[in-house]
Amino acid sequence: MKKTGMIVILSAPSGCGKDTVFKEISKIRSDVCESISATTRAPRKGEIEGVNYFFKSTADFENMIEEDSFLEYACYNGCYYGTPAAPALAAVNKGKICFLIIERKGAQKVMKNYPDAVSVFLMPPDIKTLERRLKKRNTESEEAIKKRLKIAEEEIEYASTFNYVIVNNKLEKAVEELNGILDKELEKRNK
Repeated sequence: MKKTGMIVILSAPSGCGKDTVFKEISKIRSDVCESISATTRAPRKGEIEGVNYFFKSTADFENMIEEDSFLEYACYNGCYYGTPAAPALAAVNKGKICFLIIERKGAQKVMKNYPDAVSVFLMPPDIKTLERRLKKRNTESEEAIKKRLKIAEEEIEYASTFNYVIVNNKLEKAVEELNGILDKELEKRNK
C-alpha cells in the first residue's frame, strides 16, 4: 500500500510554542518533516542555505511569485518570506507529513489553495500566560510584547477557521494531542 503524506499547517501567535511542539513531535515520529521557507532577508550568523532558509534575491523571489512557485508568501518588514511549493509537495508525495509552521495569514492562503491540508491552531491557555512566556524569553521590549499580545488577540479570533485547535498549556499534552490528530488524519486518508 502506498504511504500517504499530507500537508499540516501549524499556526499560532508568537510565544505559543509552535517550534517547540514541532521539535517534540519530530522526536517521536519518523514521518514528519518541516518545509523550509524562502526569504529575501540577509542570512543571520550561523544560518545555512537550504537548512534554515532558501536565501533569494528580490528579483529571484519575484520571479518565483510570477511562476506561482509558492504555497504562500508575504512581505514583512521590507523582506519577502514564502513557502516554496515544490519541496513541500515532493515530501508529501514521498509519504511524509510536511509541516508548514507559518503565521495566520499565510495559513489562510494555504487552506484556501490546498483544502486537503490539515490546519492546526496552537492556542495559549490565556493571554496572561502568553504575556509571561513572551517576557520570559527576555528578547523584546515591553512595547514590543504589548504589540505581540495585541496581534495574538486578533489571531485567536481566527482559531475557529482551523480544522483543529490545541491549547498549549502543558507541552507533553499538546504533543500527544497533535500526534493523535496526525494518526486520525492519516487513517482517514488511507481508507
